[in-house]
Amino acid sequence: MPPRKRSDAVRNEQTLLAAAAAVFVRSGVDAPIREIAAEAGVGMGTIYRHFPTRADLVVAVYRHQVESCAAAGPELLAAADSAFVALRRWVDLFVDFLVTKHGLAQALQSDDSGFASLHAYFLDTLGPVCHALLTAAADAGEVRGDVQPYELMRGIGNLCIGQADERYDPRRLIALLLDGLRWT
Repeated sequence: MPPRKRSDAVRNEQTLLAAAAAVFVRSGVDAPIREIAAEAGVGMGTIYRHFPTRADLVVAVYRHQVESCAAAGPELLAAADSAFVALRRWVDLFVDFLVTKHGLAQALQSDDSGFASLHAYFLDTLGPVCHALLTAAADAGEVRGDVQPYELMRGIGNLCIGQADERYDPRRLIALLLDGLRWT
């Protein structure tokens, strides 16, 4: 078992991951490491000490975003006025994650098996969260009960593909998709 990290080291790593995610959304996964370091308020050496390669950093951001998105589901469900509102807010976080994820395949070109395992991790982690939100909304009579989590996640992902085109707003179409779930 690897030794546990000190709490300040975990905080520093979380700060780096959040900064890298913000930069990836703004500039893509090929953004200069110095831009990430500036965003995090650290030197480039600190980033390389935690993440020796760009692929290590991209994978860590990806996993961190998946875990954050997964943890948000139950929190949103507990705090929202309705299960549908929780689902909608979770979908917003999911879309933010998908935007961060854009370009991951290119960053991991040399490691197809690594990408496949990350995709499985993504589905295994977020699928049950989406299922719980859909089930709660269906049980409350707020959405159709025949939508599968994978279908919804895949549909949202497909709508996000064109997000680089300034004439296209995937969030608008995702809102229409979610509104369509309300028809029973």
